[in-house]
Amino acid sequence: MKVVVTGASGNVGTALLRRLADEPDVRVHGISRRPPADAPPYRGVDWTPIDIGRPGAEELLDITFEGADAVVHLAWLIQPSHDQRELYRTNVAGSARVFSAAARAGVPHLVHMSSVGAYSPTRKDHRVDESWPVDGVPSSFYSRHKAAVEHLLCQYETSMLITRPRPGLILQPDAGTEVHDYFLGSLVPKALFRHRIPILPLPNDLVLQFVHSADVADALALILRHRLHGPVNLVSEPVVTPRVLAELLGGRHVPVPAGLVRPLANVTWRLRLQPTPPGWLDLALTAPLLDATRARTELGWKPAFDAQETLQALVRGIGEGKHVPASPVL
Repeated sequence: MKVVVTGASGNVGTALLRRLADEPDVRVHGISRRPPADAPPYRGVDWTPIDIGRPGAEELLDITFEGADAVVHLAWLIQPSHDQRELYRTNVAGSARVFSAAARAGVPHLVHMSSVGAYSPTRKDHRVDESWPVDGVPSSFYSRHKAAVEHLLCQYETSMLITRPRPGLILQPDAGTEVHDYFLGSLVPKALFRHRIPILPLPNDLVLQFVHSADVADALALILRHRLHGPVNLVSEPVVTPRVLAELLGGRHVPVPAGLVRPLANVTWRLRLQPTPPGWLDLALTAPLLDATRARTELGWKPAFDAQETLQALVRGIGEGKHVPASPVL
């Protein structure tokens, strides 16, 4: 089975390459903007450097997708958050190029990595299944883009089998530097995560769900094997509240109103003191909690890492300055 993976050098992509290496009948072809270094998990993987956000990518995608049994679309930009056009070119226009090329090549199975961020807002007092609307959180570019791409996919439902994994926040220790740089920047030094953080001021509604990238990779392998159709939520237990998060960091939670945190996030982002626009806070406060029953019952998916273990591993990874192994060469 030939599987083409876009964004194969990223957080989930590297985990998927490691997972598919255990499948003797799977041949992987990776796509990223830059070719990776010749080291695990990239060694032995066919590779084509393609920037899906640039016009002209179509021809290379057509060639790469030829004879593919499945395409797993992971490519996505979170930064530069101040350049909305660049983000849209890759996330939305680039995804459209991938989908169109897969349809032209007659690829029978397309797996698009969606997100909890695609879902419409709701309160955190219940869980939602895959039938919840996917219209996103308007103030978050990430959410708007994820929702827009979900709607784009509907155009291709008659031409191929489409799976839409919708995970919570995907973490792994090796992505510590990546997560820190994408969301915290120099305003919060990495060294801080090597010590106890005594006080964590956060809104009470900042309730989150996490999942380890290795568990997401296992779900993707099961999706490819079972050819599951439609959306599927992917989260580990338990739900992480601000109190639990503070305890994991060695301190205590101090509740603060979201109305105070959001203006601070906005000002520091506009001054480029940190890389996270306030829409991320809106998303974290209003995105639904997910019910992952379908993944467990129809795929037999059993996460190896619980949410607290996953978060603790990420904190260690940030403090130790870990990064995705053998990142793409410049």
